[in-house]
Amino acid sequence: MSSENLPQSPESTAGAVQSPASSGRSSERPRKPRVAVVFGGRSSEHGISVVTAGAVMSALDRTKYDVLPIGITRDGRWALTADDPVRMAITDRRVPDVDQLAEPAGGAVTLSVDPGNRDVVVGEPGAVPTVLGEVDVVFPVLHGPYGEDGTLQGLLELSGVPYVGAGVLASAIGQDKEYMKRVFTSFGLPVGPYEVVRPREWESDRPAARKRVMEFAAEHGWPLFVKPARGGSSMGITKVEDAAGLDEAIEEARRHDPKFLVESLLRGREIECGVLEFEDGPRASVPAEIPPVTSHDFYDFEAKYIDSAAGLVPAPLTEEQTAEVRRLAVDAFEAASCEGLVRADFFLAEDGTFVINEINTMPGFTPISMYPRMWQESGVSYPELVDRLIQAALNRSTGLR
Repeated sequence: MSSENLPQSPESTAGAVQSPASSGRSSERPRKPRVAVVFGGRSSEHGISVVTAGAVMSALDRTKYDVLPIGITRDGRWALTADDPVRMAITDRRVPDVDQLAEPAGGAVTLSVDPGNRDVVVGEPGAVPTVLGEVDVVFPVLHGPYGEDGTLQGLLELSGVPYVGAGVLASAIGQDKEYMKRVFTSFGLPVGPYEVVRPREWESDRPAARKRVMEFAAEHGWPLFVKPARGGSSMGITKVEDAAGLDEAIEEARRHDPKFLVESLLRGREIECGVLEFEDGPRASVPAEIPPVTSHDFYDFEAKYIDSAAGLVPAPLTEEQTAEVRRLAVDAFEAASCEGLVRADFFLAEDGTFVINEINTMPGFTPISMYPRMWQESGVSYPELVDRLIQAALNRSTGLR
């Protein structure tokens, strides 16, 4: 592995940033920054978010940080949960759920939208609210809509609470595959052929919308991929071999999102690359390759999270190919105005060119996930990676920047 331009261990993050609550008389011992790990949520990726949170909480240095686990249930209620990463893992091929972890009498958690007040409050009907104290930084590990798409980031901006990862705009771009591709195209990044069908088009004139999809298939050929426009973890995606399976695939995609995309099959190798923001700007990790999954039709949810399909890290690429995909990954990070971290996914086409498929502003983040594995190979361990992201958030202001 070439070490050129790769990061060293983040020694500069060794000292904790002083939080607002730690300022005061010099005789007072500064408290540790409090990290609220927020996970779960209303999207179909709820369970994977819980798994990610468990991994992050396991890696947090408890001598350096106080940890406050906050789960969001599938119906949107915020709740204090058990600080028990063991119960947050996939067990017997089943993903965990916030309701299983919520404190029985924990009440509902609220965060003030007053930028001068970072207190977390727990309240129950008919009871005096309990103030748990200030939160210094939020580590949002929600995947999908209502968390990864800029909605939670907007709340945290209103609250004046620093947070890990992309801001409102970049989160929204990273979640919506249509506008992600439009942004990439405007910056000259190569994207594959696609067609978008919006909710109003499908609901008002389904035959016309379906005809447009069939015309796309006639131009680009079968098979096609039908996928939700605003989703992740390969949920709701169907590989369609011919017209007979199209309607069922569209309904499956619309079960996750009323807006859907149709993409042509890009023949080639699947290559991923991680981007991490350092003091001098974003840098790319060594890339990884997702080999063909023989037990699945494509790299779907089951292959990613249940059967743990193994990626190759580093990817067996030439030096020139490695340099090119790393450059494109950083370019995609910058094009979408990202912060903190991104996993960029590419196809290496048969003609030797790279085509960007998508970015994930909060990628899968367990130790066996591709993003941490790529950085492990690049010289940043999983605990160091978590620490660096938190320290970067503590040093970054909210608001326009």
